[in-house]
Amino acid sequence: MSLQDTLTELQADVLAQIDQTTELKSLNDIRVNTLGKKGPITEVLRGMKDLTAEERPVVGAFANEIRDNLQAAIETKKAALEAAALNAQLASEALDVTLPGHAVRKGNAHVIQQIIEQLEDQFIGMGYQIAEGPEVEEDKYNFEMMNLPKDHPARDMQDTFYITPEILMRTQTSPVQARTMEQHDFAKGALKMISPGRVYRRDTDDATHSHQFHQVEGLVIDKHITMGDLKGTLLAVAQELFGAKHQIRLRPSYFPFTEPSVEVDVSWGDVDENTKPEDIEWIEVLGAGMVHPNVLTKAGIDPEVYGGFAFGLGPDRFAMLKYGVDDIRNFYLNDVRFLSQFK
Repeated sequence: MSLQDTLTELQADVLAQIDQTTELKSLNDIRVNTLGKKGPITEVLRGMKDLTAEERPVVGAFANEIRDNLQAAIETKKAALEAAALNAQLASEALDVTLPGHAVRKGNAHVIQQIIEQLEDQFIGMGYQIAEGPEVEEDKYNFEMMNLPKDHPARDMQDTFYITPEILMRTQTSPVQARTMEQHDFAKGALKMISPGRVYRRDTDDATHSHQFHQVEGLVIDKHITMGDLKGTLLAVAQELFGAKHQIRLRPSYFPFTEPSVEVDVSWGDVDENTKPEDIEWIEVLGAGMVHPNVLTKAGIDPEVYGGFAFGLGPDRFAMLKYGVDDIRNFYLNDVRFLSQFK
């Protein structure tokens, strides 16, 4: 049998093996055993030494053709086996998108944020703007423009976190009002704003106090503003948060930035025409008053032409009253079991 016949028979045999194999490992074994240095093609080519000079190039070219054919057949089979393996893997790992999934637990806003957003929604509906300002504030805006002179007790180091003699952590959101009054163009209309945010005071944390808490302060500046406007606004706020049958009362008080000033109480329970005054239980919730002329003057507003009212409430305390929470620290411990109650 000639070398060419041997190569032709070898090619037929190997092609049959390639066609029958179903595994990549077996296919690789065929490649190594057939085309490797110790494979049958190499053995056949070693017999070329016995050929004549005219026969050697012919047999060599034929051997290379056989090698190329087998290499191409192996690559084609390899591609087919890899595709089949990938399809099998995809089929085994396929997801049935029609199966019901697991319910995703949804979070909710923090209870204090809920109170703030409820207030914001109400005041936006009443035509107010929401104003924000820096928590690291200047003494000028935090105290001086609020009619708090340098020797006022509220400026004592025991109450305020000072960074420098003129820079501090704001003790109230009133500086936002001061900044807004400076910038407001009264030719375009009245100033109606609230300023929600965090404030800081050097206080000992306990069940009813925290060194960091929240405030929502409100301010209205326009011509012909009266105490009646203030009372009507605060009544609307109290009834929005606590219920339509709750009432408020105003008691004289003192704040350096308002004159006259009042403390505002809200009734603990419902009040109607049959409720006797002596049966009403009152709880103090906020402070308010008519804007002091000095505050208007410092902001460049003529107190002979304009007046207004201001109020400040604590969402933390409102949340305690609304939900019967007896320890303010519960709001800041981030206990999901506690916070998940307020949805």
